[in-house]
Amino acid sequence: MLALFSGKEPWFRAKKFGYGAGLPFRWQGCVTLAVYLLVMVGLGLFADVHGAMPTFVTVGLMLTTTAIFLVIVRNHTEGGWKWRGGWGA
Repeated sequence: MLALFSGKEPWFRAKKFGYGAGLPFRWQGCVTLAVYLLVMVGLGLFADVHGAMPTFVTVGLMLTTTAIFLVIVRNHTEGGWKWRGGWGA
């Protein structure tokens, strides 16, 4: 199963204008985005339930999750991350 996620083919479209990635266009990108959103919502809900986690732990976990997500997205964006369109293109 992990072999389906380990390739270098793009999962996310390049943005037409700006820097970074656009929306996913393969199922692996959709799954990656969905898992990221579920983890973030789960962390927020878990932290909100009677103060189950201190705020700094919640923020740290959210920042770590976001960093991992951005590395994955950057590695699987067609054409890589660079400035596109607009001024100086």
